Amino acid sequence: MKPNSYDIKAKIGVIFQDVAVFEELTVYENIEYFCGLYIKDKKTRKQYIEEAIELVGLEEFRKFYPKQLSGGLLRRLNIACGIAHKPKLIFLDEPTVAVDPQSRNNILDGIKKLRDNGATIIYTTHYMEEVEIICDRIIILDKGKILATGTSDSLKELAKIEEKVTVEVNELQEKNIDEIKKIENVDSVKYDSNLLLVTYKKGKNNLLNLMEYLKTQNIKYNKIYSERPTLNDVFLELTGKELRD
Repeated sequence: MKPNSYDIKAKIGVIFQDVAVFEELTVYENIEYFCGLYIKDKKTRKQYIEEAIELVGLEEFRKFYPKQLSGGLLRRLNIACGIAHKPKLIFLDEPTVAVDPQSRNNILDGIKKLRDNGATIIYTTHYMEEVEIICDRIIILDKGKILATGTSDSLKELAKIEEKVTVEVNELQEKNIDEIKKIENVDSVKYDSNLLLVTYKKGKNNLLNLMEYLKTQNIKYNKIYSERPTLNDVFLELTGKELRD
């Protein structure tokens, strides 16, 4: 793409992880500047700016300067500047890093609206729960190499475990842990801070078998629930669990 390929650039939006706005401009002026790079018609530009402000929830902050905004609001402004011209292809680099839960939800809701309105979004993040919410197709990268690609469900099939069962139990003896390890299909058993975590390789009725064991041993528990492997489980399995720099 050439520096003067404005017809192509007008269809692309880029939102970097580092906030890139002008400190001397207000929220509205920042969005107007970036939108104005591609939208010359004043009436259309004004409409697009208002829609971008509404999308990220900055209606009450139009006249604020960036230094007056919280980290979450700055992230929202950063996104608004990158999407105000209504690009067809949007690159988002970890847009929810270090933001409060409310801003995070607002950002994710806005991204889903962009997706549902027809934009193609390339989204990079370390938060696997966000991937499950937003992405139709997923690529797992590690050190620049593609380790796996597919839908959320297809990637979960790569996990070596089939089911995770968590039990809130007050007292559990070492012999009980050893016996649970011998139950059919059990892959691993962990017990810490009154929480028992049992992972299973494959099989059916895993939860019922564990409940039956607890009943026969007269072990009382408060809560018990089962879940399938998450994308986070798959990611750690493929990339390794050692700490990274």
